Amino acid sequence: MTRPVVVGVDGSPAGLAAADWGAREALLRDLPLRLVHAWEWQPGDHDPSASVEGARLWSEGVAQKVTEQLRRRYPDLDVWATRIIGPPRDVLCRAAKDAEVLVIGTVSAGRLAGFLLGSVATAVVARAAAPVVLVRAGAQEGEAASESGAEPPAPRPPARADAPVVLGLDLSHPGDAVITFAFQAAAVRAAPLVVVHGWNPLPYSVYGLGARLTFGADLGAKRRESVSRTLQPWRERYPGVEVSTQAVVGEPARHLLDAAARAALVVLGRHRRTKLPSPPHIGHITHAVLHHCPAPVAVVPHG
Repeated sequence: MTRPVVVGVDGSPAGLAAADWGAREALLRDLPLRLVHAWEWQPGDHDPSASVEGARLWSEGVAQKVTEQLRRRYPDLDVWATRIIGPPRDVLCRAAKDAEVLVIGTVSAGRLAGFLLGSVATAVVARAAAPVVLVRAGAQEGEAASESGAEPPAPRPPARADAPVVLGLDLSHPGDAVITFAFQAAAVRAAPLVVVHGWNPLPYSVYGLGARLTFGADLGAKRRESVSRTLQPWRERYPGVEVSTQAVVGEPARHLLDAAARAALVVLGRHRRTKLPSPPHIGHITHAVLHHCPAPVAVVPHG
């Protein structure tokens, strides 16, 4: 059974940005696209004068309107929409079980502030069974579209042809699924893959460093060798993907954000938590990248 690209849509500009990104991803992967709109009546979320029936009718039209827009924009796209009653977090996590990838939109608070994730996005990223891609929509664009109620502006163009896919590699828990997702994403885009491994030497390992000036270089060489050895099976499996690696000392999130400045996609891993019940958890590095990365970010569960 073919697993579709699934996009959560809610009528917002962020949802429209996610739908457009998901449509392009579905075409790249030669997969169908499924739009999912979750509706849960919340009186506080609507104009007090609005009725439940009015809100329901609005909800029923959301996914259909986006479907029509995408069919006009991408005639070769196989797309359909589903409206499901229930909390968005639960609906999207259920939809992710049958998805190749789940795409959701989030709002930008500006270049310095980065993403505004919200509780739904955070919970879905932390719990979804499929890889989750977060796509950012600009706050100013969103305000303009919401106020006018008109047809949303044309989507931002896809990333430049030479824009790389960036993979954040954790050597302690590399995750086959994470590496595979990154190589596949680079392969379908015919894009280079940049692998970033940030690390900090333990304090005791650099004690007395002045007595051996080559010690730091030795540590770095060993890390680069470990990165290369970890990636070797995927290099052989995807010979057409051009791979460059960075094993750099310092905070991993900072190095990832530097590499992501021109990226088409950033790929990170999330270790599945097996103990239940467990609160949503995405890790501090992923959390930092999600809040500040200008590019779409894929979070891939593994383990």
